[in-house]
Amino acid sequence: MEPKTITTKLYIDCEFNGFGGELISMALFAEHDLYFYEVLECDEPDGWVAEHVMPFLNKHPIDKEIFKAKLQSFLGGFEHVEIIADWPEDIIHFCSKLLTGPGMMLQTMPVITMTIDRNLGSGNSRIPHNALEDARAIREMAL
Repeated sequence: MEPKTITTKLYIDCEFNGFGGELISMALFAEHDLYFYEVLECDEPDGWVAEHVMPFLNKHPIDKEIFKAKLQSFLGGFEHVEIIADWPEDIIHFCSKLLTGPGMMLQTMPVITMTIDRNLGSGNSRIPHNALEDARAIREMAL
């Protein structure tokens, strides 16, 4: 009998520079308080983002390659994950960070499934528009 695959639920939230804009921050919050949270440089935030997102990042930006290496390290600790989002663009940004070049992606990754559930939401976030606190709020809504 094969051992049962353990699936870890990771609740995601991203902040980005307006509709279709570049990723600014990403958080993946696991069921048991383990999390990934990183921030990327945003040189020219649009007005709304400058006012509602940038002051609440609470972390210094890192280089895109370091971001991907940290994401790979975090994901590499799991056998199977379900990424749970309340918004499709979060999934788009997550998937874009799995790519490392033409026909290439992060090497150490679990099996990944994805769910978008609009019934979840980050309305109870302690710091609205902070990806880490929003992901934590999504997790709390789901649990």
